[in-house]
Amino acid sequence: MPTVAVDKADLWERLGKEYSIEEFDHLCFEYGLELDEDTTAEVEEAIKKGLPDAGRPQLKIEVPANRYDLLCIEGISRALRVFLGKSEAPRYKIVMPAGGEAGILNVTCSPETKQIRPYFACAILRNVKFTERSYASFIDLQDKLHQNICRRRQLVAIGTHDLDTLQPPFRYEARAPKNIKFIPLNKDKAYTAEELMTVYESEKHLSKFLPIIRDSPVYPIIYDAKDRVLSMPPIINSEHSKIKLTTRNVFIDVTATDQTKLDIVVNIVATMFSEYCAEPYTIEPVKVISPDGQSRLTPDISGRHTTARASYVNSCTGLKLSAPEVSKLLNKMSLYTSVSPSNADEVLVDIPATRPDIFHECDLMEDAAIAYGFNNLPLSFPATSTVGQPSAVSALSDVVRREWALAGWVEVLPLILCSHEENFEWLNHVDDGKTVVKIANPKTLEFQVVRTTLIPGLLKTVRENRSHPLPIKIFETSDVVVKDSKRERQTRNIRHAAAVWCNKTAGFEVVHGMLDRAMKMLDVPRISGNDHKAKTGYYIKETSDPMFFPGRAANIYYRAPPAKKESALSTVKHELESVLHLEQLEDIKLGTLGILHPTVLEKFDIGYPCSSLEFTLEPFKKQMQKIWTNEE
Repeated sequence: MPTVAVDKADLWERLGKEYSIEEFDHLCFEYGLELDEDTTAEVEEAIKKGLPDAGRPQLKIEVPANRYDLLCIEGISRALRVFLGKSEAPRYKIVMPAGGEAGILNVTCSPETKQIRPYFACAILRNVKFTERSYASFIDLQDKLHQNICRRRQLVAIGTHDLDTLQPPFRYEARAPKNIKFIPLNKDKAYTAEELMTVYESEKHLSKFLPIIRDSPVYPIIYDAKDRVLSMPPIINSEHSKIKLTTRNVFIDVTATDQTKLDIVVNIVATMFSEYCAEPYTIEPVKVISPDGQSRLTPDISGRHTTARASYVNSCTGLKLSAPEVSKLLNKMSLYTSVSPSNADEVLVDIPATRPDIFHECDLMEDAAIAYGFNNLPLSFPATSTVGQPSAVSALSDVVRREWALAGWVEVLPLILCSHEENFEWLNHVDDGKTVVKIANPKTLEFQVVRTTLIPGLLKTVRENRSHPLPIKIFETSDVVVKDSKRERQTRNIRHAAAVWCNKTAGFEVVHGMLDRAMKMLDVPRISGNDHKAKTGYYIKETSDPMFFPGRAANIYYRAPPAKKESALSTVKHELESVLHLEQLEDIKLGTLGILHPTVLEKFDIGYPCSSLEFTLEPFKKQMQKIWTNEE
């Protein structure tokens, strides 16, 4: 969760009281915040040492990640004052300029912006009076939003400008990098956009944002009527229009790739600092004209209307509150409420633009519980009692896990993410493009895909434990993930069991014995693959797989019990064959076992022969459920 550093003395002044750390910690807890640190002792120590940059004591407060209105001292102090009953929740207003609607500033968006950042919104704060601390808070809020909801400027980017240095109307365009030239913030020389990509490579603060637009044929750019650049989102603002302490009229521009997040961000920035306007909590709108000619006024701070039922709040919290009492509790959480004139159980709630975290009645119930005090809620036993039991696949996994552990093998828990090479190339396999789930924006090369096999994790474990005495015998029972277009989330988890034996000899017979032991405990008999009279059982059949040494690999097959009608097990068979891209065979392919190929071991930096075993447990879930139920 994000941590916000606020000036301690400034916060006490805003709250109208100096709190002890214990008192303020308790207040934060009551509201759902957490006091992380008080820097008073550090500042006092620095002053004693005569350090010139000791600064002022700060309180570092951890806030919920979905409460964007609490990412600055203005929002925190405002929310706590309302919570303490020292003031009412402010009513934010859209105020037209002196000339009425005819005086509203315009921004025209060009069609080319659809190629890069298609959504645009803006707002104006008039007659603002900044202090050094409020100015720093204004900048810090933008940074906090960029790191949080804006996803490091990938989804949304914020720009703030001194309106008095610009000439409206404005234009939001997208141009080729070589056709963009301006003096960027804190520079004294004009650069083209192409040159800026090189200039900022060495600047740690900005270099991480360059990939967002670097490879695009056009870059977003905002101009005024005199072709002066305001900003090139999401990278940098212009030096010409930068905000200063003397700035009185602030123009806020927000560009985005997501309309919902765009609206949230522009509302938060505008409402949080509208308190510094000559008329507090007022915002001047701007008309944004889209490429198709349609126009809208931004920001839209009209809020939303919903209802909360006192009976629902009581059923979730164990309280016995009336609708007026629930209304008062919600008022403490900066919501505007009134009791419904037609229904004594309903509370009419106006959700302000500062509370985008509220989606459902359960969110209102949570706010009412916070205002009442979680520690004050009555303690009671549940109305019903239930007995938990493991799912069939978990019980099945426990059987295999216990038996293999009793055989002297060590269970390991590797990460479920791995690199694309480890999952395919290092196993001498080819990605068919239809099976593996890929991470859209991996942070490192080690976490590119969700594994489709347990073997890479086991081999990496062997590699990291090469100094361990031989033999190394490890296993894992866990999930792999594959694509499945028939599922809502387009993926499917499949429970696998796998083991790796590493020794001076290959040990094919050892992993074969592990398979036989697991099947014996699952009461699955071994049959001959050519025995067509056998109704159920498992068998192995030699196969050719580049992951294994030639002639030292086998597939594991399972013949399901015959069903009089379409049974759950038949359905499981069909699903497995579909997911694993098998032919519609009579017998189900469970997995493979064999001696790993020397090239595989070389890529994982393992110097001893290894044998591996891997098979799915999915076909045995129903059978295990019956066994488990009978034992109970």
